[in-house]
Amino acid sequence: MTTQVTVWNEHVHEQEDESVAAIYPEGIHGAIADGLTADNYAVTTATLHDAEHGLDRSTLTETDVLVWWSHCANDAVSDAVADRVVEHVQDGMGFIALHSGKNSKPFKQLMGTSCGIKYRHGGELERVWVVDPGHPITDGLDEYFEIPATEMYGEPYDVPEPERTVFTSWFEGGEVFRSGVCYRRGRGRIFAFRPGHEAYPIFHQSEIKRVVSNAVAWATPTAGATTREGSVDPIESIDGTEQ
Repeated sequence: MTTQVTVWNEHVHEQEDESVAAIYPEGIHGAIADGLTADNYAVTTATLHDAEHGLDRSTLTETDVLVWWSHCANDAVSDAVADRVVEHVQDGMGFIALHSGKNSKPFKQLMGTSCGIKYRHGGELERVWVVDPGHPITDGLDEYFEIPATEMYGEPYDVPEPERTVFTSWFEGGEVFRSGVCYRRGRGRIFAFRPGHEAYPIFHQSEIKRVVSNAVAWATPTAGATTREGSVDPIESIDGTEQ
């Protein structure tokens, strides 16, 4: 069964900055979607400007994995939509937070922390090291890859201890960062991936496309066990009472 992916992008920089629009003429969401479509995922896109930000309950119910890119408009997302995303993640929908998606309302709610970092603009080299080479998100990669120019993110990174740290980045200015981290919340799998600053053609890079595609495969829900919630009858007799 084909994995249903929704790629969400606030789609603000591309409309306000000609240099970003030149890099991503179809929007950042368009570039991400193209890479996933090439890997035979069923992909739809949504943006901040759509009704209910394109994340109404019907759309989320049909979504196996939500890929989220955001930066300058995190606070513009309604609390109701953020709560809805969190609910669906806990019910099993995969969630991939790209770049400043770590500051999105859903991701911060799922983490329960500030998700704060240090950062620096300037277009320096990033070397992304694979530190968990057996993890499926690393399939098809070498032991490291480089992003020629990007924004720096530096430790400390105020998130809970990851269940798995897949990538660690080194930057030309000397900082390091846990640039690919995995979590579970409820039934849902979460992957936060650092690269993706809008001023650089990062989502056109083959290694980045491979990571995002691998992450979607990893985060796709599995059936798991059937469980019950709420008041239930006992499955064994209690104090000699027949069931």
